[in-house]
Amino acid sequence: MGLTIRDVAKAAGVSTATVSNVLNKTGKVGRRTHRVVLSAVKRLGYIPNVHARHLASRDSRTLGIIVSDIENPFFPEVIKSFEARASQLGYDAILSDTNYDPRRTRRAAERMMEHKVRGVAVMTSEISLQLIHELARRRIAVTFLDLAPVRRYMSNLRIDYASGIKKIVEYLYGCGHRRIAFVAGRSTLKSNVARLQAYEKCMLALGLEPGPILPGDLRFEGGLAAGLTIAKLSPRPTAVMAVNDLTAVGVIKGLMKAGCRVPQDISVTGFDKTRLAEYSNPSITTVDIHRDMLGQIAADALHELSCSVDPQGKEYQISAELIFGDSSGPAPPE
Repeated sequence: MGLTIRDVAKAAGVSTATVSNVLNKTGKVGRRTHRVVLSAVKRLGYIPNVHARHLASRDSRTLGIIVSDIENPFFPEVIKSFEARASQLGYDAILSDTNYDPRRTRRAAERMMEHKVRGVAVMTSEISLQLIHELARRRIAVTFLDLAPVRRYMSNLRIDYASGIKKIVEYLYGCGHRRIAFVAGRSTLKSNVARLQAYEKCMLALGLEPGPILPGDLRFEGGLAAGLTIAKLSPRPTAVMAVNDLTAVGVIKGLMKAGCRVPQDISVTGFDKTRLAEYSNPSITTVDIHRDMLGQIAADALHELSCSVDPQGKEYQISAELIFGDSSGPAPPE
């Protein structure tokens, strides 16, 4: 069994309450007693339980981040930049992965409350507004991706999905494509719905009929199934827009498995600009929503809210930029 606060108290000849006051910087302790306690801590090699100290002091230096799927290439760079910025600001960071499960999302939020974090970056749409409001009610700062209006302790990160989708549609149209399919994501995720709606709106604005629209799951397997299906369609689309890069990789694999060439027969685009887009063969035309900036801004927003005398939330805009790869090109001749 490891050392406890009782061992330190016994070695210093003081009460456990006095040791707690010294370690947590609470209460009044004389200089001599303070030195005796710290000397005992050093001599015994005692390492305080940081979580217990936070619970006692109610002054955690921890920020949390909740993501949908740690295996999705979108999230590692967001998490990395979030943790790096949190560290620069003097915080530890804890991570929860929900795997798109609302029940796990609730447990993740409860875990953050139990740890008495100073703030939570919610990078998933499965969380209920009730949970977000509960975090804010406890004066835990929250940032989220376009889930609710800003208010006290709540800031919104608004990604310009519509602009990114519009850039892809207009680019493909300029390349001569008129039959442009869309492989969607989960309908429960607001960000996925926003991308699908933007696609439909842009297609109609260009005088094109949207579709076919195929279901997807944001993962490789969903893209693979969609690619195999698209290859059998008649007339076959000349271009496919995937809801994210991981789906796009699956679509390309499915099309090639069915004997289609990318981009000579069918162009494919993704979204999010993950490393997969660059390393895929062919490299993927995609949209960069600056995930490194997203994580950094989330940490900064949480810090600002948690330290502010008037913690009124703000709206932060994240731009979208079209990145060209080898997976797209001119429409094939009819």
